[in-house]
Amino acid sequence: MTSNDFSSARRTPRHDLESPSAATVSAGPDLGPAPADLLRRLRARGAADPVTHVERVPARAGVPAPWPSWASAELRAAFTRRGVVAPWQHQADAATLAYEGQHVIVATGTASGKSLAYQLPALATLLADPRATVLYLAPTKALAADQLRAVAALELEGVRPACYDGDTPRAEREWIRRHSRFVLTNPDMLHHGILPGHAQWSGFLRRLAYVVIDECHTYRGVFGSHVAHVLRRLRRQCARFGATPVFVLASATSGDPATAAGRLTGLPVTAVTEDASPRGGVTFALWEPPLLPPDSGPAFPVPGQSDGDLSRSVPGQPDGGHDDLRQVRRSALRETADLLADTVAEGVRTLAFVRSRKGAEVVAANARRALDDAVPGLGDRVAAYRGGYLREERRELERALLHGDLLGLASTNALELGVDLVGLDAVLICGYPGTRASLWQQAGRAGRSGQEALAVLVARDDPLDTYLVHHPEAIFGAPVEATVLDPANPYVLAPQLACAAVEAPLTPADLVLFGEGAKEAVDELVAAGALRQRPTGWYWRHRERPEVDLRGEGGAPVAVVESSTGRLLGTVDGGSSHFLLHPGAVYLHQGVSYVVDDLDLADGCALVRTEEPDWSTHARDVTDLSVVSVRSYVDAGPVGMFLGEVDVTSQVVSYQRRRIATGEVIDTRPLDLPTRELRTVAVWFTLSPQSLALAGVQPADVPGALHAAEHAAIGLLPLMATCDRWDIGGLSTALHPDTEAPTVFVYDGHPGGAGFAERAYGTAAAWLRATRDAIAECGCETGCPSCVQSPKCGNGNNPLSKPDAIRVLDVVLTNLPD
Repeated sequence: MTSNDFSSARRTPRHDLESPSAATVSAGPDLGPAPADLLRRLRARGAADPVTHVERVPARAGVPAPWPSWASAELRAAFTRRGVVAPWQHQADAATLAYEGQHVIVATGTASGKSLAYQLPALATLLADPRATVLYLAPTKALAADQLRAVAALELEGVRPACYDGDTPRAEREWIRRHSRFVLTNPDMLHHGILPGHAQWSGFLRRLAYVVIDECHTYRGVFGSHVAHVLRRLRRQCARFGATPVFVLASATSGDPATAAGRLTGLPVTAVTEDASPRGGVTFALWEPPLLPPDSGPAFPVPGQSDGDLSRSVPGQPDGGHDDLRQVRRSALRETADLLADTVAEGVRTLAFVRSRKGAEVVAANARRALDDAVPGLGDRVAAYRGGYLREERRELERALLHGDLLGLASTNALELGVDLVGLDAVLICGYPGTRASLWQQAGRAGRSGQEALAVLVARDDPLDTYLVHHPEAIFGAPVEATVLDPANPYVLAPQLACAAVEAPLTPADLVLFGEGAKEAVDELVAAGALRQRPTGWYWRHRERPEVDLRGEGGAPVAVVESSTGRLLGTVDGGSSHFLLHPGAVYLHQGVSYVVDDLDLADGCALVRTEEPDWSTHARDVTDLSVVSVRSYVDAGPVGMFLGEVDVTSQVVSYQRRRIATGEVIDTRPLDLPTRELRTVAVWFTLSPQSLALAGVQPADVPGALHAAEHAAIGLLPLMATCDRWDIGGLSTALHPDTEAPTVFVYDGHPGGAGFAERAYGTAAAWLRATRDAIAECGCETGCPSCVQSPKCGNGNNPLSKPDAIRVLDVVLTNLPD
């Protein structure tokens, strides 16, 4: 399901919607078969209807096409045996473009069969040329494993598909290098294993006919910028061996896919965007959890539970800060867990997407508990799925879901991408996933067999989620975002050039390949002593390879080890380890609680013990920010809007233990963890003290006004940029030493920036107007998580002033040009 699907739905007569007169329905009759009936029963659970909007997406007929003439009878027969009688028109169009040698991106909806668009030309070439090879890149191991099953099931002689990733046993790797002609891997393995060992891969690269880049819309921000250069390094090595492979990309519907694909690959790319596949109807509900009664007790009954996304902690923005204040609405995690339990009890196969690893564990644990209370043993039909699990656990969960042993799965976005989950009836989305592209991807996991499906977005108590469930046009009437990446980011370009120089000396022609800024980056590497210039090129000077983290996660993963047995439980990315694995932290794994005894950052290991404490833990940090340079600014009288580089320094300094039963703070314990430094890009605005005084903001209230505006601005930026609030950080101050004025900063949480601040600067008026409207339209009196409180606040959401935040934004919007 994609934004295009909804655009077509809006062109249909009104009788395709929930009622003859309006698309927005708060109550009243539901349309459609089982999904609408299920939704009606879910809505009837409580006294108040939690559904703010229901969108009905009608079913769509497919447009088939004949098999291309170049597809051999053997290949057509193999697909026919798997149930593919003929391709859809978009599959045939994209496949023919690729077979004819054009780089192509197929950007169509979830379950539209994008895989056939690249499998068809790739496999046809492998069958016609017994020496040709294909390289397939996926952003997740689960997706690569799923594609391996699909290609292997065709049983084509001589193709010999194989996965080559971190889970591949070393005994198999040599065989794959020598004999596999369809290698499935990921950008990380290409970067760390294949390209550094290009001499061992020379036979494969010399015959490389196609490079398939699946789910390429996920390559955004700093990660996407790194992958763009990994692909340029791949092209460079192929050219050295005399190969010029065709690139075939697959993407969810996105804004301007040809441009994004061209930026990613450095090549001209043709886009195929008209989705000709059939689609079952979808009932899509926006769900706002009910208000809690006064003194209703804690919203988080499970250790460590938080509505915040714990998968990434941005400097200056620790998780869980809003737990200091009474929850205004019921936790989205609890609401999703109850909905998951209800759908499983109805026999409905359901996938619940949760933003964080910890949240996925909490949802699964609560759903299992509720089901076992109703029918002992039924809780065994629900499990959690997330990154950090061991390979065997992930494969067994995928198998159990595909075969129906599991009816419900609470997953992070690890299952958002491409994995074939035929037979799912419903998808629950716990919190807006950050972009409309991800929302449609997740919603599209259900209904993949053409049957009717139900999708429910459960809003968190967060400014953006609250805004969206009350402004459905921002979801259903808006185009999908363009993918943002910046290969010219010097913090990406220089390390990637260093990696390329290790693989082979750089030449002037290579600098053209790597694009804008490459010469300047090489000069800096020479000045730093990393490269030596000789007549034949630039040479790497050191014995060891440069350490480059593609995903910007703050270092190598930290292993979580049970101290009593030595058993490896899983891993946590380095960027989150200070918050999730500090000594004393509560760590959840498949519903079991552990307490961290020791965190060894040097060895990348955290030792934990099994324990069921009656408290949860919440890390706190302190942040400082200084302006390095200004790229651009707008002088709007008493208001200034700026874009530039900043240095952010942060340190996790303590954690709170809070009683699970009451939310009471037991104590605050100090931590001694290293400081982290980040040079990145920020957007910031300043206001003159006089303008604030004229607007009625008293000097004592300025810190709370700016702080509240900062929180809401961070929460609403994902409307304008392909990010979520955990990609960005912020800081506000009544008098910043570098600006000498009251200032609000919002910055990218990645070294060198990720393009989000630039997007905010370019759409500042629209961004801040949506921020102002979200605050003003919230029904609370003094501020709540739905408007100005932040789940990541390092200051415990104090001070905050909702009415003064509106006044601050009014001053900015009055003076800032559109």
